[in-house]
Amino acid sequence: MSEALSPQIHPFEINSKTREPYLRLPPPLSHIVITPPRLSDAPSAYRHFNDPRIYRWVSSPPFPYLMEHANEWFQKSKGETDIVWKELIEADPHGPLKIVGACPVRAIREEKEDGEDIYLGDCGFARYRYDDVMDLEERAKLNAENEARPVGDPDIVWMIGDYIDPSHHGQGIMTAVIGTLMSKWAVPRMNARCVRPSAFEGNIGSVKTFQKNGFVLLKTVERGMHTMEKGEFPAEDRTLLVLEWKAA
Repeated sequence: MSEALSPQIHPFEINSKTREPYLRLPPPLSHIVITPPRLSDAPSAYRHFNDPRIYRWVSSPPFPYLMEHANEWFQKSKGETDIVWKELIEADPHGPLKIVGACPVRAIREEKEDGEDIYLGDCGFARYRYDDVMDLEERAKLNAENEARPVGDPDIVWMIGDYIDPSHHGQGIMTAVIGTLMSKWAVPRMNARCVRPSAFEGNIGSVKTFQKNGFVLLKTVERGMHTMEKGEFPAEDRTLLVLEWKAA
C-alpha cells in the first residue's frame, strides 16, 4: 500500500510537488496549510524573531536572535518531524492506528494562487516543562516524571508553542491551527489528555486564541519566568498566565 493510502497517515494529505504531508484549515481559511518545517524557512524565522511584535511575547528563543539560531532550530525541528513521519510511513497499514509522541506537521503556510507558499509561523507540541514551578528542585522532578512517561500515556502533560507573522494577526488563523492540530492529531494520535499552554500577561490575543479552543485559565504566576539569564530579553520577570485543556 502506498504511503498516500495508508490509514496510518490519516488525516494527512500529500503534496504532489513536495511529497510533504499537510493539513488544510477549514473554510474560509482553506488557503492555509500546516506542513513539516523546512530548512529554507530559517530566513523567515530570523526576521520574525527580530520583530518586537513577536519577540516580546516569547520566552524560549535567544535574544538577539541570530541566523545561526534559526538554522539550528530548523535542523532540530525538521529532524523531529522527519522521525515521526518515518514511524507513520513504516507502520503496518493493516494494524491499529499508531500512537506517536509528536506531530509531523507544525509549519504554518499560506498558499498563493501560483502554487507557491509562504512561511507564516509555527505551532508545535512538546512535553510540559513546568516553567510555572518556581522551586527548581521540584520543577526538575516534575519534568523528569513527565519525560519518563511512555508515548501514549494519558498522564503526559503537553504544552504548545506558537506564533504567527504579525501581518496575519487578527484573521483567526492561529485559532483554527490549534483547533485543527488538537482535534485531528494531538487527541486521536498522541492520546493527549492534558495540554497547558502559557502566555505572558498582556498577550490578550494569545489567551483568547486558546480560550476559543476550550482552554481555561489554570493559574496566574506572579513574576513567572525566573529562568531568564541576565541580558536576555525580556530582562524583567513578568507574570505568566497558564491555561489548560483537559479531556472530558
